Amino acid sequence: MKKSSLFAAAALGATAAMLLAGCAGGGGSTPTDGGGDAEGKRACVILPDSASSNRWEDLDRKYLDEGLKAAGFEADIQNAQGDVNKYSTIGDQLLTKGCGVMLLVDYQGAAPAVAEKAKAEGVPVIAYDRPFTGADYYVSFDNVKVGELEGQMVVDGLKAQSKDPATAVVVYMGGDPTDGNAAMFKEGAVKVMEAAGIKPAAEPPGVWDQAKSATNFEQALTSLGGKVDAVWAANDANAAGVIGILQKNNLTGVPISGQDAQLGALQFILTGWQTGTVWKPVKLEADAAVETAVALLKGEKPTADQQLEDGTPYIAVTPNSVGPEQVKDVVAGGDASAADICKGDVAGASLADACAKYGVE
Repeated sequence: MKKSSLFAAAALGATAAMLLAGCAGGGGSTPTDGGGDAEGKRACVILPDSASSNRWEDLDRKYLDEGLKAAGFEADIQNAQGDVNKYSTIGDQLLTKGCGVMLLVDYQGAAPAVAEKAKAEGVPVIAYDRPFTGADYYVSFDNVKVGELEGQMVVDGLKAQSKDPATAVVVYMGGDPTDGNAAMFKEGAVKVMEAAGIKPAAEPPGVWDQAKSATNFEQALTSLGGKVDAVWAANDANAAGVIGILQKNNLTGVPISGQDAQLGALQFILTGWQTGTVWKPVKLEADAAVETAVALLKGEKPTADQQLEDGTPYIAVTPNSVGPEQVKDVVAGGDASAADICKGDVAGASLADACAKYGVE
């Protein structure tokens, strides 16, 4: 198999299904039969915050808790609330109480130190959603595939307007380079866009921040004399920042990518301001993490379908591309509400009318 710059892919777009086999013990407090002491039955989870996204408390906590308990294990789920010091304290408290496995969502580099302590006690560690050094397994969506879907949105958007991708003025609005996922998103997007002949006309510093994205894009737009044909935005927050500047400058019909299927993005997609978003159903990711954690708690060895460059086994979940016709699928999947999506308007366009047009109900 061809190995990318960040991982060796067994199959791009592979699902999170795994064959749980073998008896390679997790070591330390992880029992080989799922029984034994109380700590061997505990899955310890640290979520990063609740301010950057509602998903952690509204979705991930629910799905992880339900899945682990259904499998017969205790779930101790804590939230660092955007505080690296609190993250470390929570890690110490969980380990003192006892863990059979730790599932960590990194926050500004706080996870590796907790993982090091856990592994010193023989507790296996799963990096959930965000990669970090020292994890035994990484469970997330197929991040390069996410980027490929985003890149395709840009290419298809330009072709729909009969614009040559090779001569189009395209701005790249990537994610924070300190986030390991951001590099994979860009890898996939660039692969698709470069294959179509696209070269970035401007590429401001990568961020995960709507306000900063708006400022960066406005400066790029000025440097380009107000001319832009398309924008690769690495997520919906970045896309929203870009769209605000486009609206300010009365620029319409610019193809823009995104990811996360956020409420605002779904509304922008229905009203034509955003080409699409990559929907990553949280339950699929949580289910894959639960399956991996349960295997480790039982003393089994999960089988991963991919591998990060440092050799960490990577259980990759398949994402979905969403345009206006697929917004109803996000609602049906439970990650958005039609009542929320379809009220109000965007730049004078009725969301109720847009929802009726695309069957969002």
